[in-house]
Amino acid sequence: MAFGSRAAGKHRGSSRLSRKTAGYAGIAALATTGVVGTLAGPAFAADKAAAPSIEDTGLGAVVVAEDLQNEIHTQAESQHRAAEAAAAKAQAEAEAKTRAAEAKRLAEAKAKAERDAAERAAREEERKRLNTFVAPVDGSYVSTQYKAGGGMWSSGSHTGIDFHAASGTTVHAVGAGTVVEAGWGGAYGNNVVIKHNDGTYTQYGHMSSLSVSVGEQVTPGQQIGLSGSTGNSSGPHLHFEARTGATYGTDIDPVAYLRSHGVSV
Repeated sequence: MAFGSRAAGKHRGSSRLSRKTAGYAGIAALATTGVVGTLAGPAFAADKAAAPSIEDTGLGAVVVAEDLQNEIHTQAESQHRAAEAAAAKAQAEAEAKTRAAEAKRLAEAKAKAERDAAERAAREEERKRLNTFVAPVDGSYVSTQYKAGGGMWSSGSHTGIDFHAASGTTVHAVGAGTVVEAGWGGAYGNNVVIKHNDGTYTQYGHMSSLSVSVGEQVTPGQQIGLSGSTGNSSGPHLHFEARTGATYGTDIDPVAYLRSHGVSV
C-alpha cells in the first residue's frame, strides 16, 4: 500500500504563518517586560525581513497608551493637589478676614463702651459740680449773724448774714442758677439775685462792681462781682441772703441753707 511519505533527507521548513506567529509572541513577551531589543533566535533570523515591526503589531500603541495614561494621572494628581492648596489658601484667607472683622468689631465695641463710660462719668461729674454749693467768699467768716437786731435795718433785724471781705474781694455764686436781678438795689447797693436749680434764691449786696447780667446762667464758684460798701453799709463786706422768693421779705436762715448744701460756715 502506498503512503505519501516524504523522501528521506528532505524536510519542509516552517511555514511563513508559523514563523510570524512565533515572532509576534516573542515581541509581546518583550513588550510586557519592558525590554525592546534585537531578537537573536534562529527562527526569527530566518525570516527577519518578513517579521512585522512593533508598530505593525499594535504593541507600540499599548506602550504609548500606558505612558499617556500615566502622564494624565500625574497631571490629574498635580491639579488635584493645586486645587486642594488653593482651597486651603482661600479658607485660610476667609478665616483671617473673619478673625480680623471680629477683632475690629470687638475693638469698636470696646472703644464705644469706653466713650460711653467717659461720657457718663463726665455727665455725672457735671451733675455733681452743678449741684455743688460753695461759700460766697473764699476763706472768710460770718461777721454779723442772721436776725441780729439793731437800728441799721429797717425791719429791725438782719435779714441775712455778713461775710468779712475787704473791698474788691471776689464774690462767687454759691450754686448753679440764673441771674434774675443785677444792678442797684437801694439799701443793698449794687446787688445780684440768683434763682437756683432747686427753686431757692440767693442775694449778694453792697458790691463795688458786678460781673453778670440778668438772664445769665452761672455755675458754682463763678465770679459775679467784687465786694464793696455801696448802699446802706457801715464798711466793706458782703451781705448774703437765702430766700424762698426773689424779693425782700422771703429770707430764710442763710447759715442753715448753706450747711444743708454741704458748705461749712
